[in-house]
Amino acid sequence: MSYSQHTARTRVPADILEHYTTRWDESARLSSTVKGRLETERLRYFLTRYLPGPAARVADIGGGPGAHAAWMIEQGHSVGLLDPVPRHIEQARAAGVPSILGDARELPWHDETYDAVLMAGPMYHLINAADRRQALSEAVRILRPGGLLMVVAINRTANLIGSALANTLSRRREVVEDILRNGHSTGNERMAPSTHYHGTTVLRTELTVAGLRPVTLHGLTGPGGWLTVVLDAHRDPGPLPPSLLDPDPLTTALECSRLADDQPELVPSSSLLLGVGWRA
Repeated sequence: MSYSQHTARTRVPADILEHYTTRWDESARLSSTVKGRLETERLRYFLTRYLPGPAARVADIGGGPGAHAAWMIEQGHSVGLLDPVPRHIEQARAAGVPSILGDARELPWHDETYDAVLMAGPMYHLINAADRRQALSEAVRILRPGGLLMVVAINRTANLIGSALANTLSRRREVVEDILRNGHSTGNERMAPSTHYHGTTVLRTELTVAGLRPVTLHGLTGPGGWLTVVLDAHRDPGPLPPSLLDPDPLTTALECSRLADDQPELVPSSSLLLGVGWRA
């Protein structure tokens, strides 16, 4: 199936399909980069903290190759995964995750089917606010009353801070300014152009308007995430300085982010945000 045919079917931009089909291996990112490993460990921490259990019914919307879904299944939960990228569906099914091809804005499931919904992709790949509202409305629809919704968003300041750490602002300035001003950039070379970046106030508002009460925001990767950005940026040019490897940098990043969990004012210091709310 060509990108254009698939886009017509699911309304997913062709650049998203191309990014995850030919440019980026999401399953490898989560396990082979320090940042990906931090993201995985932190999300599992919050899933353990918030998921009702045991044996919760969970919809993993935009679940990619199924890394999070497979882990939830191992914990005893019943998980259904939906993703718009055929490659991801193939990978998820190979990992033993029940998966279907589809669009977050038009879910195939009945009302009040799930105890919890995880959206670790749609909120930052829907650059139009109306599309995000529709995706959130669909997620709330399939939740039982009192059900849990967890969404991942990318912080709008992430590219600015990352460019400062990597000393790349001079060549990325236009992209950084576009993202700060508009929430996305068509010239973004790091992610697919159809990638949205949230501010904390906007994310909280979108979740509240969707009917979630209460809404809590966490720094998913926290301040420790910036250590992993530095590590991954130095990985390709050559060996890392010993000072960055001892003690174990992943342990340091995790501890820094855990310390920040008790400081709500530090939520904006995280490159990835996690919004948590319950259907009223």
